[in-house]
Amino acid sequence: MSVNLDQLCINTIRTLAMDGVQKAKSGHPGMPMGMADVAYVLWTRFLRHNPGNPAWPDRDRFVLSAGHGSMLLYSLLHLTGYDLPLEELKNFRQWGSRTPGHPEYGLTPGVETTTGPLGQGFANGVGMALAERFLAATFNRPGFPIFDHYTYAIVSDGDLMEGVSHEAASLAGHLKLGKLVYLYDDNEISIEGSTDITFTEDVSARFRAYGWHVQEVDGYDLGGIEAAIRAAQEETERPSLIVCHAHIAYGSPNKQDTAGAHGAPLGEEEIRLTKEALGWPAEAHFLVPDEALAVFRQAVERGQQGEAQWREVFERYRAVYTKEAALLDALWAGELPAGWGDKMPVFNPADGPLATRKASGAVLNSIASALPTLVGGSADLAPSNATLLRDYEDFQSETAAGRNLRFGVREHAMGSILNGMALHGGLLPYGGTFLVFSDYMRPPVRLAALMDLPVVYVWTHDSVWIGEDGPTHQPIEHLAALRAIPNLVVIRPADANETASAWRAALERRDGPTALVLTRQKLPILSESARDPAETVARGAYVLADSSGTLDVLLIASGSEVHLALEARELLAEKGVGVRVVSMPSWELFDAQPESYREMVLPPEVTARLGIEAGVTQGWGKYVGWDGDVIGLDCFGASAPYKVLTEKFGFTAQAVVEQALRLLGRE
Repeated sequence: MSVNLDQLCINTIRTLAMDGVQKAKSGHPGMPMGMADVAYVLWTRFLRHNPGNPAWPDRDRFVLSAGHGSMLLYSLLHLTGYDLPLEELKNFRQWGSRTPGHPEYGLTPGVETTTGPLGQGFANGVGMALAERFLAATFNRPGFPIFDHYTYAIVSDGDLMEGVSHEAASLAGHLKLGKLVYLYDDNEISIEGSTDITFTEDVSARFRAYGWHVQEVDGYDLGGIEAAIRAAQEETERPSLIVCHAHIAYGSPNKQDTAGAHGAPLGEEEIRLTKEALGWPAEAHFLVPDEALAVFRQAVERGQQGEAQWREVFERYRAVYTKEAALLDALWAGELPAGWGDKMPVFNPADGPLATRKASGAVLNSIASALPTLVGGSADLAPSNATLLRDYEDFQSETAAGRNLRFGVREHAMGSILNGMALHGGLLPYGGTFLVFSDYMRPPVRLAALMDLPVVYVWTHDSVWIGEDGPTHQPIEHLAALRAIPNLVVIRPADANETASAWRAALERRDGPTALVLTRQKLPILSESARDPAETVARGAYVLADSSGTLDVLLIASGSEVHLALEARELLAEKGVGVRVVSMPSWELFDAQPESYREMVLPPEVTARLGIEAGVTQGWGKYVGWDGDVIGLDCFGASAPYKVLTEKFGFTAQAVVEQALRLLGRE
């Protein structure tokens, strides 16, 4: 092979990508081939990482937002010494491999986030850069740069077309996230053909308008690429976009610059021709020349040295700033600071009715001082969501230790940025909007659940009872839709104390996201709900009020409808009916309980069961059974005061009584 060492290394990346996709008989070879030069420069000359410890806290983050080009990342991880043997590249996209079609966080060492839907990685990177800025402002001290790293990403035309990237780019520019560096694969080809058919805007001008530092380079000029990345590092007031003019399937005689190289193998003959054109042994498969491997594997020693130097600084930091170091140790271990729960408020019925959104705000402000990295905000709805931490500043470019995030009207980006913050580590992120607008957040919520990320969602105005705003703002199917997402815990508390317990459960949960679904309207505070949180909300459902005699019927409800069930219980008792009221704030938490507990709360012998929830009835059959029924809302709402709506839609104590009596055959 008569090529120089740099080109040998670059062609090693290209051919591994070609061979992996061809062996799998599916995949996207074109992007890895086209961006191999750019990735090589970044990974060998700039990226601070330790293949021996992918979780080193002060490593640079690298996001392959164009996740369809996953063989580029897998090749780099293998070559630079991560625990990803060559056999895994040969098993690309196969059952049980650590090289799935799109990178998956937690499965493959060195993968920083799960990037499937385009645009998500772009916004995740903004969250990572935001986290680095906050942690640096909060914990760094003169002479102790504990947090001092960059977030890099390779992004594609598809990423920049998706709306989430627009939202995230706008916010990143406003916040002046100068340690954010994105390399744009401007190859002008998408699945349907040339981007000329859909995407003709001036991308550079758009990003300059967002407040980004923009450069353009030839994607095959190694010196130019290096100079551009260095200039991006030196720009501290603006995030950077480096437009890399590249060719999809670079080097392929017949597939370069064609859509045919985007989502399908090149084919054995085209691979042979491409290898010949690159000066590569045509019959060699998954070839890694020793000279190339030696260059890439320098990352192992560099990474060990870099982390060792950082740990030496951190140990000196620990000796001076003991409290801060101990907190960081706990956060990196996924633990909460000792005693944080002592700050949790307890609400009394004498305090008067309180909307659960307001109770949530009271909880947040009570525990904030005990959780210094509890950081979050709202999509321009902080007064309504009660997400504001009153004693703390906003996170802005000038006040980067501020804990209130102003996401603006950008729900989609907010969800993805929260994911990036959680992926970075060290933060307890939360974000709020109206429940009906969780629709805008569904892709990042699903990915948070897939990645086991401990993100907390504060979704308020939880039902048709928001009233006058009308059906466009009244969530009907949303609880059912969110409950359908695996590993998302949905909690709809019935009063202020259940809300406090819900926050405890959400923050203590470290293996997935939690949604707090909260009311706009005031609800009475129940004395029964102030029990041990471990025996109430944390179990998903519990007996709130019981019959003193024979148990005839179960009323099972969530949120504001629990109060309706309690009112109906009193009326039924006057008719000699034994009623148990079960508060069921979380299906997911209840389903995780032992069968013995579930049968204690919902005795199998009691088949007269009535579910009550202001939303679609889908899914309730699991709890009420064939002989039970549900008072729900399988239609859209209407614009009217909420008390009028309760009458019109049949959510009254009398309606519950009548339905319960029908179930018992006592009409």
